[in-house]
Amino acid sequence: MFDNLTEKFESVFKKLRGHGRLTEENIQEALREVRLVLLEADVNFRVVKDFIAAVRERAVGQEVLKSLTPAQQVIKVVREELGRLMGEGVDNRLDLAARPPVPMMLCGLQGAGKTTTCGKLALKLRKEKRNPLLVPADIYRPAAIEQLKTVGRQLGIPVFDSHAGQDPVAICEAAHRFAELNGYDTLILDTAGRLHVDETLMDELVRIKAAVAPREILLVADAMTGQDAVNVAESFDRKLELTGVILTKLDGDARGGAALSIRAVTGKTIKLVGLGEKMDALEVFHPDRMAQRILGMGDVLSLIEKAQSAIDQDQAAAMQKQLRQEGFNLETFRDQLKTIKKMGSMESILKLIPGAGKALGQAQGMQLPDKELKKVEAIINSMTPAERRDHRVLNGSRRLRIARGSGTSVQDVNVLIKRFTEAQKMMKKMQQLGPKGLKGLMGRGGLPF
Repeated sequence: MFDNLTEKFESVFKKLRGHGRLTEENIQEALREVRLVLLEADVNFRVVKDFIAAVRERAVGQEVLKSLTPAQQVIKVVREELGRLMGEGVDNRLDLAARPPVPMMLCGLQGAGKTTTCGKLALKLRKEKRNPLLVPADIYRPAAIEQLKTVGRQLGIPVFDSHAGQDPVAICEAAHRFAELNGYDTLILDTAGRLHVDETLMDELVRIKAAVAPREILLVADAMTGQDAVNVAESFDRKLELTGVILTKLDGDARGGAALSIRAVTGKTIKLVGLGEKMDALEVFHPDRMAQRILGMGDVLSLIEKAQSAIDQDQAAAMQKQLRQEGFNLETFRDQLKTIKKMGSMESILKLIPGAGKALGQAQGMQLPDKELKKVEAIINSMTPAERRDHRVLNGSRRLRIARGSGTSVQDVNVLIKRFTEAQKMMKKMQQLGPKGLKGLMGRGGLPF
């Protein structure tokens, strides 16, 4: 989503780094460009004005101008102010500290992804050892109730039984009683939406709020709508007193205005963000990390968290045992690829690594890493177990069979085997050198990939 914004910021900062010493004039010129970058990204005008004023006040201070690396100091100020703008330092955790069942009400306009987000949120809470119940209270949109039930079946999460002829308030009250009697500790209410904000919708939501007293009232807002998302948030907040916002479609090609404006304009914290279509693509929003991503600095902490959630400890132990017993072969290599895929697309992973996202953007015309991984996995899957355990048995006729079975060419198979052989040699060297092997090898020229 922030690719265009990142590229423009990098262009501004490149000019700053070109000056040996910074002056107030240099900084003013850079801030004029930053102002244009933010306005083009559909950030609220008042937010841009306040942001530039805050950066200017700090950046023209003597501490910055007289430092050894003034350009880096200015970038540091911009990063910190971007984080502050999006709510850095504010507690954005979900408030579920109440007597169960704890109601959570999700509201928003049609098309923002509210029903899907209910499922994503339920899955996230279940991973956190909670026992959620999904409640379909949208009786107006065709098939809305069935959609939530389908999501629930896919995830193995129970959905309260309701139908289109019922009153939404009665559905929520009955679901609350049902949850209390059956041991569910969290209610996720999927309320009705409209194409635009209207009094009928708001009155219904106000009645639901009065009936079940939700601990969290979360607006599901579409990041693709830019400043419109901010206007929608203000409208819902006036009637419902929102406790936070979930921004969806943050993986799209929106310009970033909603994410950068919504906290400053409404005072409401962005608590969660949707970063893809998969049901596990709902993440806690970290303003400081998002600021780093926007400025092209990567996000190593999020990458570590992705790895920890994708790698099962028992599986990791089993893989280590297999490596010790059988060595590094195509079987273990394929298992590692599957683990990487659980973390998301290679493009999304690379963007979290400092500098890698920029390199990916410069590699125009190259095949996407995900396509390469699919090809590699297809080739390995077309081998017999014996061939995966010992690639040295792969003669010409076997390679031709594997190529045909995987829909690739013999050349593709040969390239994979060559790269794997190099990697296998490197793994053996690392085992011989011990725990400090990788560090030593990197010092002598790095890995062969």
